[in-house]
Amino acid sequence: MATARWEPFRDILTLQNRVNRMFEDAVAGPRRGVEQEEMAAGQWAPPVDIFETADHIVIRAEVPGIEQNALGVEVKDDRLILEGHRQFEEVAGRNYHRVERSYGGFRRVFALPTMVRQDQVRAVLKSGVLEVTLPKEERTKPKQVQVEIR
Repeated sequence: MATARWEPFRDILTLQNRVNRMFEDAVAGPRRGVEQEEMAAGQWAPPVDIFETADHIVIRAEVPGIEQNALGVEVKDDRLILEGHRQFEEVAGRNYHRVERSYGGFRRVFALPTMVRQDQVRAVLKSGVLEVTLPKEERTKPKQVQVEIR
């Protein structure tokens, strides 16, 4: 039998982080936008990775168990909006002892940099990961002006 090392301070730090988050939510609540208020009302949010290449900004969101028709990707007013819904499938005759996975709707809103070509955004769902690719605008090359010296 493996021996597990008890770390009492880890539990205390976890509790402290939860309490801090609770107070931050209570204080910041009235000043937050609509999207964040929806999150505070008990909705869940899929975790995302955001990275950048030379030509694109890519957002990958974990959305396991969500069908393609239950996902929405929209670009509006320099914002990327990811929406979706994961339905809880209760099976008759089962006694659930624990339900830890999140169900219901989610909405994530990301501010887009002005350098994104909004009309060429592409989204692909594969193996429970939604990948949204945002092509960057090509930057205008600096002009070189010949200066005449007299």
